[in-house]
Amino acid sequence: MLGVINKPDTEQKLSLLSTDAQYDLACACGTGKDEHRKRGSRGNWVYPVTLPNGGTSVLFKTLISNVCTNDCAYCPLRYDKDVRRCTLNTQETAKVFLEYYKRKEVFGLFLSSGVIGSADATMEKLIAVPRLLRRKYGFKGYVHLKIIPGCSDAAVEEAISLSNAVSLNIETPGADYLNKLSKRKDYLKDIISPMKLISKLTAKGSRFEKVKQTTQFIVGAAGEPDRDIIKYMWGLYDRLKLQRIYFSAYQKSLGDDNLTGNRNIYEPQNVFIREHRLYQADFLMRKYGFSEQDIIFNSDGNLSLEDDPKSAWAQAHPEYFPVNINSASKYQMLRVPGLGPLTVKNILEIRKHRKLRSLDDIGKIGVRLAKAGKYLQF
Repeated sequence: MLGVINKPDTEQKLSLLSTDAQYDLACACGTGKDEHRKRGSRGNWVYPVTLPNGGTSVLFKTLISNVCTNDCAYCPLRYDKDVRRCTLNTQETAKVFLEYYKRKEVFGLFLSSGVIGSADATMEKLIAVPRLLRRKYGFKGYVHLKIIPGCSDAAVEEAISLSNAVSLNIETPGADYLNKLSKRKDYLKDIISPMKLISKLTAKGSRFEKVKQTTQFIVGAAGEPDRDIIKYMWGLYDRLKLQRIYFSAYQKSLGDDNLTGNRNIYEPQNVFIREHRLYQADFLMRKYGFSEQDIIFNSDGNLSLEDDPKSAWAQAHPEYFPVNINSASKYQMLRVPGLGPLTVKNILEIRKHRKLRSLDDIGKIGVRLAKAGKYLQF
């Protein structure tokens, strides 16, 4: 039997629902010291996050409801779990958010939800909040809405019209893997098709071109190798033009222990290292000019736990080095382990005025710059 809260007040609902929202990372990767969730002044969760455009801020983040008809085997809120269930109404969600916003505790709002009955019924509950905020209260700030798999095209378009960012979690790299996690979702119809629609509606030159699209992989639940995730990542960035992709390492304690393929590729203590390596590979694709073909995998199709993806590439391409720091292009230098975008920008600026003769000419020699020195020529 499901545990139900009898007539909880708004604070009780938010205490439960905002905590349950932690399982969705589609607006925050949590890889930096300032990006981890924390309690707000009144006990609700507020999230310091990295936004899709790369900036950082704090969002008020909650589920509209933790009631869910879906059967996602990785999810602690799926339909057959014995958890306390409740749902926020539109007015109380908007009211509490505005209280936080007016106190300048949060920059914007992130709303998600379990599936209440049907995808479109749930989307109507989600959309109703920013509709109220925008049209009645004149709120012009940041809103990130979750798109529920399987909802109508009309619901997707209205959500985009009211949002600064939207996300629909892809969850797995392909239908075969999703079939291990859910028997109720159609990968192409419920996930890929609406993601393509979002990309079309937010394409450059379109009415909603400023709206960002993100997604999230659940890493390890279906037994997929990193190679398959990277392949899909590249397609999402290259063809669908997503702004950010996030990763959530599957933790057995949260899901179905009898899940087919529930054995993680790595030992339990390494699942977060795996997640971190995927974020590093993602950064190489978005910021360093790497492509899918540049990512190096072990024989089992996974990223190295010992070496970051850029170091792995360097070890596999000794012919590329040393790189002449006084003549190399921006993207040639970004291939050097230890050199990041800011350091390369600094090098290019220094080169306009003088020749670099040693690492000391770049700046203070720390661990990263010392590492880079092994691959550079002056």
